[in-house]
Amino acid sequence: MREENPATPYDRLRADRPELFGNSPGGIDILFDPAEIEEARRTADAGAEGTAATVGVVYADRFVTLVRDAVRFPGGAPGLYVRMLSTVASPGAVVLPLTPAGDVVLVEHYRHATRSWHWEVPRGMGAPDATGAENAVRELAEEIGADVAELISLGRMHPDSGLLGDHVELFAARIDGFGSPETSEGIRRIVTRPWPEVAEMVETGAITCGFTIAVLTRALLKGLVGSPSVRPAGHRTGKPANPGNTADEKR
Repeated sequence: MREENPATPYDRLRADRPELFGNSPGGIDILFDPAEIEEARRTADAGAEGTAATVGVVYADRFVTLVRDAVRFPGGAPGLYVRMLSTVASPGAVVLPLTPAGDVVLVEHYRHATRSWHWEVPRGMGAPDATGAENAVRELAEEIGADVAELISLGRMHPDSGLLGDHVELFAARIDGFGSPETSEGIRRIVTRPWPEVAEMVETGAITCGFTIAVLTRALLKGLVGSPSVRPAGHRTGKPANPGNTADEKR
């Protein structure tokens, strides 16, 4: 009896997450026929002398999986396209914590990718078999030691549709208080700020995290913070908010 070839990591990924491999009319088609895949690979190699492009799973760890697909572009040309996926299929969560007074809770988080500190809301990748809401509750407990009194869904977001294949789920959470920052994750401070100051931080570029700007925008449009007509404090003078001048806050 002829022995079948073992499934490759790419084959297993296709079987486990078929939604990531669908083709839509007029879009960029992923190629699965071996002859077409080889044509796409040769086309890519011809444009980069001395390379041998791997098609399939290029790299994977417990956090991210890097995939290179063989594709056919809408104009008919074959080629290769790289995308990054979360290794765990569960959606990541971004959570906007709100105090009983309506203030926003922010963390100062060091990010290796940018080699700098960022003002952000708590967020994290999904845990195996967990829902977005479960991930949101877990992230608040882990990052700021907070229990959720009310969790409000704010929909989904694709952080970078040109590179990342996954979406994250956005939430607002009403909390009664919080504990100490999770310093082992690179968080050094937790602060509370009224909405006008947070809006000013977005406007002046003190907040640059796309996840944080997205969840703040959704919360604003839902009427959970401020209102679309509110101007940030200090707008006329151009004076930027400077949360770095205040001490850590615990509630």
